Amino acid sequence: MKSYLITDPSLYGSTSDALESSLRAVFSKTVPDFALFRDKQTSHYAALAQTFIAVCHQRNVPKILLHGDCALAHELKADGVHLASAQYDAIREAKSLGLYVIISTHTYAEALNAQKLGADAITYSPIFYSPNKGEPKGLEDLKEIVDKIEIPIFALGGIISEEQINAVAATGTYGFASIRYFVP
Repeated sequence: MKSYLITDPSLYGSTSDALESSLRAVFSKTVPDFALFRDKQTSHYAALAQTFIAVCHQRNVPKILLHGDCALAHELKADGVHLASAQYDAIREAKSLGLYVIISTHTYAEALNAQKLGADAITYSPIFYSPNKGEPKGLEDLKEIVDKIEIPIFALGGIISEEQINAVAATGTYGFASIRYFVP
């Protein structure tokens, strides 16, 4: 099963030095298959994204993504972009730039729409309890989506233990995504 690291400035810092230090600590334990730089607060996103991409390249992370900005992902030569659930209209633009596209989904209708519009993969969330993310979907709901959607699905939300990863893997999902699981 694929692993997908998602950053959060409260855990990885909001300066280049702090981000680099945090990533090195994480990557000293494990290198995920996918990594996303996500920081909705900073006014220095592009500079931090450059640091993120450089560290990920040094550690041979297979797929490096930026959050929500197709043009910047293309400009900085990231492998792809992770779009928010309100950005379905950006899938076509991202694909035209040659980017790998993951989009956030929370319902079967959203997942199906993402598939129809050409997304390469989706996150489906929240599976388990995750602060401020609403009622968990649970493993049965995840299994239903996995059985109905053809593109890769990353389970997301509250995945912080090996036991949860194993439970998610049992549904047949492509991978898991997490913020807190990877934090040292």
